[in-house]
Amino acid sequence: MHNNQFARLKVPYAQKIAELRAIHYINDELLQEKNLNQVWQKLLEKAFPQARTQATKKQKAESLLATDKQNVTEFLERDELSLKAFYNVALQLLGFLPEEDFSFADPLKDMEKIGLYYANRLATRQDLLAAWYDLLCTHTKNGLLFLDELAAQGYFTSFIGSCSSPLFFNGKAQPVFDTTKLIYETVYVETDLDTDQDSALDLLKVNYIRPSETESGLKVPAIYTASPYNQGTNDQEADKLMHCMATPLLHKVPRAIDYSKIKYHAPSRKLPAHRKIKGQTLKPEESFSNEFSYTLNDYLLARGFAAVYAAGIGTKDSDGVRTCGSPAETASTIAVVEWLNGKRTAFTNKSDQIAIKAWWCNGAVAMTGKSYLGTLATAAATTGVSGLKTIISEAAISSWYDYYREGGLVAAPGGFPGEDADVLALECFSRKKQAGDYLKVKDNFSKILSQISSEQDRSSGNYNTFWDARNYLKDTKNVTADILMVHGLNDWNVKPKNVYNLWQALKNRPITQKLILHQGKHIYINNFRSLDFTDIANLWLSFKLYQVDNHADKLLPDVIVQDNLKPEKWTGYADWEKPEEKKETFWLQPHELTTVKTAVRSGAATFKDHLSPETFDHYQKNTTAWRRDLLIVENSPLKNNCLLFRTPAFSNDLLLRGTPEISVNVAVNKDHGMLSFMLVDYGNAKRLGTVPQIVARKALDRGYQWQKEDLVEFELAKTTPWKMISLGHINLQNRHNTWQNDELDPNKFYTVNLTLQPIFYHLNKGHQLGLVVYSTDFGITVRPNEDLAYSLQFGSSCLKIQVVNPELGE
Repeated sequence: MHNNQFARLKVPYAQKIAELRAIHYINDELLQEKNLNQVWQKLLEKAFPQARTQATKKQKAESLLATDKQNVTEFLERDELSLKAFYNVALQLLGFLPEEDFSFADPLKDMEKIGLYYANRLATRQDLLAAWYDLLCTHTKNGLLFLDELAAQGYFTSFIGSCSSPLFFNGKAQPVFDTTKLIYETVYVETDLDTDQDSALDLLKVNYIRPSETESGLKVPAIYTASPYNQGTNDQEADKLMHCMATPLLHKVPRAIDYSKIKYHAPSRKLPAHRKIKGQTLKPEESFSNEFSYTLNDYLLARGFAAVYAAGIGTKDSDGVRTCGSPAETASTIAVVEWLNGKRTAFTNKSDQIAIKAWWCNGAVAMTGKSYLGTLATAAATTGVSGLKTIISEAAISSWYDYYREGGLVAAPGGFPGEDADVLALECFSRKKQAGDYLKVKDNFSKILSQISSEQDRSSGNYNTFWDARNYLKDTKNVTADILMVHGLNDWNVKPKNVYNLWQALKNRPITQKLILHQGKHIYINNFRSLDFTDIANLWLSFKLYQVDNHADKLLPDVIVQDNLKPEKWTGYADWEKPEEKKETFWLQPHELTTVKTAVRSGAATFKDHLSPETFDHYQKNTTAWRRDLLIVENSPLKNNCLLFRTPAFSNDLLLRGTPEISVNVAVNKDHGMLSFMLVDYGNAKRLGTVPQIVARKALDRGYQWQKEDLVEFELAKTTPWKMISLGHINLQNRHNTWQNDELDPNKFYTVNLTLQPIFYHLNKGHQLGLVVYSTDFGITVRPNEDLAYSLQFGSSCLKIQVVNPELGE
C-alpha cells in the first residue's frame, strides 16, 4: 500500500505542544520529565484509551515489539530510546504487521516506501514530543488518522458532554460531540415559488441533525445536502417512461439562429403572498429517525457540525413539483440556505404558521453531495446566495445539456440509455407516494411533465431555451463560495466535461477552487485507503466554516490526480492542463496516426453504420460486447463499421492532459449523419479497475461508538488489451454550434471539429494511442441502424492532444 496525505498540516513546535495540551495528551509533569524512556512510556500509555487500568495498559504495551527480540516493556527496562525502536512500535500502533508490512531491521526504509512521515532524530524531549504529535497526524493501515483511531477507542470520552466549542487538532475538528444525544428535527421552509400552482407558496420539508450541545447556546455551521432522492423514488413509473433509443436520426431543416433567440429569460409571474406568521417558537413539532445520509456528513456530526437534508420541491411532504434542474429547483435549494442564514422563514408544520428560526446555526453553510446532489450544490453556488461559504461537489452536472445531449445529438448518460429530463422528473416526484397529497397535484404535474417531454426536444437534440435554463455555467459570474470539486475520469454517467467546464469557467472568479480527479466511475471517494479525502474535507470545512487558520487554501494542491498506472498513487498539480504547453498534432492516414505531416497520403477511407437485424438486436442488449467488438484490432464483427488509427508504440511514458481536439473532413451518403470517436490506449496491461474493492469491512470509525464504513481501494484487474480513454459525438448538422442546423448535402465533404471528453491519462511506454471513428454509439447515442456510409478524407484530418513527459512534473 501507499499512503497519500495532503491534509497534514506542518506546525511549529510551540503549536504542537499547545495542541497536545488542548487534547490532554501531555501535562506539565510530562513536560518536565527529562528521561526520554519515561516520556515515551507515558505517551504510549495514552495510546490505549480502551484500557481502564494500569495493568491493562501494561498488557497492551507488552503486545508491541520494540525489536525482534524485545517487547516495549523489556526494551524500556534495558535500552535507551532510538529512532528504530520508536518507529517499530509506531508502525504497530498504526496497524502495520512486522515482517509483512515492515522490517524491524529498517522500519524507516519501509515507512518511506509506504509514504509515512517520520522524524530524523530523537535526541531530546522536544524531538520526541514533536514526533509523537506527527504520529497522531499519520494514517493507519486502515485509512484513519492515528488520532481518529484513538478517538474510536474512546480517547475523547472525557470531553464528550463538556465541550462548549469545537476542538481542533492539526487544523481539523475532532470528534468530541456526543453522537448518542444528537437531536433530529423537521421544519418546513417557505419558498418564493408556487410550482404546483395551488395559489400558496411552496413549503419544503427540511430534516436536520444537530449536536445536543447547541441546547446550551453553541452555534454550529450547517452541512447541507440537497437530495431529490432521499424521500423515495418512483422507479417503476420512471422505467415505463424511458425512451426508445432505436430511433431514426432525422434530417434537420437548415437554419441560422443567434444564441439570443434561444437564451432563457425568467418569466414574470405573480406569486401568492407570504404566509402570515401567527407565532414563533424554538421547538419544532416533528422529528424523524432515518435519513439517507452521506457518511461524510455523519463523520462531521461528531465534530461540531449540523447535517441538513432537503429533497426540494415536488418531493414527499413538500409542496411543488419536480422540474429536473430548472431555475425553480435552484431557488428551492437556496431557500434552505437562506433559512439557515437567518434570511427566510420556516414553520413547525404546514398549516399553523408558527415560525421557527435556525437559532442553533452560526449562519455558515456548506453543501455536499454526489451526482444530482452535487449538481444542486453547484446550482446554488451560481446564485451567490448569502451564507453559502463553500460546496464540495462530487460528480456534479454543470450543464444539463452536457448530461442528456451532446453535439446536437440525444446522448444518454452512461448506463441509462433512454433516460431524459422527463424521466428523472418523474423518478424524483415522490409526492406521488402519498395518495392524498398526490391527488391535489396529479393533473398539474401531468401537464408539466408533458411540457418537459416536449421542450427537451428529443427529435433534434439541439440546445434550446429549455437547456439554457439548466445551464449553470452561464451564471458562474455570481459565484462567491469557494469550491472543492471531485470527479471520476471514468465517469460516463456525469461525463468529465461537466467538471472541466466548471473548472475553466471559475478561473477568473475571486474564489479558491480545488479539484480531485480519481480513476473511478460515478462514486464517492470518502472511504479510500490511499487518499485522505475525509481529512481534506475536514481541513477545508474547518477553514471555511469555523475560520480555523489552517491554511487549507494554500496547503491543498489545486489539482490532485490519481494515477491510472500505479495503484494508490495520487499527485498534486497546478492545473488540469499546462496552459503554456502546445498540443501535439497526430495526422490521420490509413490505419495510422502520425506526427509527420509530409508522410500523410491523400485519399479517403470509408465505413458504414448499418448492421443486420440479428447483430443490431444483439448489441442493443449487450453494449459491453459491442464495445469489445468495436475496439479489438483484428477479425472484428464491426471491422466495416469503424475506422481505426494507431500510433507506433511509444518508447517513453507519456502524460495526456486536457481536451483532445478532433478535426476531420467527412462526407455521408444522405442528408443526415453523426460521428463518434473513441481515444484508446492499446497495449496489454493490468489496469486499475474503475469500481473500488472492499479492503476491510466496517474498518472506518466515524466517531466513538458511532457510524462505521467499509474501507475500499482500486485494485489492478486482469490483463486487458485496451482501455478507452475518452470519447465524443457530434451531429454533422451541428458543425458550428448546438443550436444552429447546418446544411448537409449527400456525398459532400465538410470539415467537422469537436473536442472529446477531457482527460488526465498516463500512457505506458510500449503502448499505442488509438483513435476509433464510427457512428452509432450503443452506449450513448440513438441507434438509427440506417444504410449510412461515411467517407473520411486524409490530408487535413487530425487529432490534437497535450502530451507531456510525466517525469518533468509541473
